[in-house]
Amino acid sequence: MNNMKTITRCRSCESRRIRRFFDLGAQPPANSLPDNPNAREKHYPLSLSRCMDCGLIQLNETVDPRLLFSHYLWVTGTSGAARAFAEQFSRACLARAGDMTARYVLEIASNDGTFLLPFQKKGYAVLGVDPAKNLVALARRLTVPTECVFFGKYQAERIRARRGAAGLVIARNVVPHVANTRDFVAGLAAAVHEEGVVAVEAHYAKIMLEELHYDSIYHEHLCYFTFKTLERLLNEFGLFVFDATRSPISGGSIVAYASRIKRPERVSVRRLRAMEAKAETNSFSSWRNFAGRAREHRQAFISLLWREARAKRRIVGYGASARSSTLLNFCGIDRRMIEAIADQNPLKHGRWTAGSHIPIKDPAEIFAMHPDAVCILAWNFKDEIMRNARHIYGYRGPFIVPLPFKPARIPWPTRKDQ
Repeated sequence: MNNMKTITRCRSCESRRIRRFFDLGAQPPANSLPDNPNAREKHYPLSLSRCMDCGLIQLNETVDPRLLFSHYLWVTGTSGAARAFAEQFSRACLARAGDMTARYVLEIASNDGTFLLPFQKKGYAVLGVDPAKNLVALARRLTVPTECVFFGKYQAERIRARRGAAGLVIARNVVPHVANTRDFVAGLAAAVHEEGVVAVEAHYAKIMLEELHYDSIYHEHLCYFTFKTLERLLNEFGLFVFDATRSPISGGSIVAYASRIKRPERVSVRRLRAMEAKAETNSFSSWRNFAGRAREHRQAFISLLWREARAKRRIVGYGASARSSTLLNFCGIDRRMIEAIADQNPLKHGRWTAGSHIPIKDPAEIFAMHPDAVCILAWNFKDEIMRNARHIYGYRGPFIVPLPFKPARIPWPTRKDQ
């Protein structure tokens, strides 16, 4: 366990009053997909705590970021939904950024550059930063200038010294991933121009709580932000939220727009604060209840799969996502229930799921097996996956959708398809 540390202070406010409430057992890192089913894997504890002072939901253990992120298998551009959202996101950011004359767009954890391409096409200078060598190489082939480093205040100051302050700094689905949360946010504040805007996207913990997204808990996701806990963290480093919107990414996210100067708050900010207070989103009792509901869901999902298996139906999965790794391992699902998993990312083909050791294959190969049922493990891309299965591969069988809420079996044809 030399590659892991257990926290003694809150990742956001540094309080020592952190309280455990949900243990998902020891699991391998979600994206550490072995190239053979007999490979020896390291397992690390996976459990959640709540800070009793600031309310942040967070992992108790930190796996070495170099182990998790130096070679990364999630490629943004493989998702049609993500590509479509990139254009919409660029317009939303520019509408709030103000004067971008002679300024550039900086994205942290820019992956393959998919979300910077719309800015480039609009004529803006861009710079990406990502720690994964393989993704940086992909981005550069797409002509997106990208630096291969782990971001923090030191790197932000170096970038600012060379390039000047960025007019727009984007941190999409990354603040929850970083081991040194405070240093990272200090870097965002250091990188942005005094009149610029920082756009921070995070999987929204209110939706996670209400819709039971426990599969989003894995070693890469260290923090689970509500609007209250995200705003508090940004404020501490001189970034003041003036607007917030929803995002479809990760099954439901929020985007907070902040600046170093205090701008008039839009109604969206006040509405989010009020919604969370009314729903008791940040209370400890709500999150203890979440843990109990997750354990009940596990039993319901296993029972559904076993009913299919006992009926001699051939079940395959779709989407070898990081969140599917948590779901499979927490529920104890292996090849006895799901024979193989389709994934659109060619980097994953020929590999096996972490811990559960289910083979990952090209979707064409999976549907050539003539499955009787498809379990959509990457359920946050359900519509895209169902559409591709129907129209590209001619699949006419039922789908099993584990989340959100309760596991469901969707037969063919659905009303939407008629």
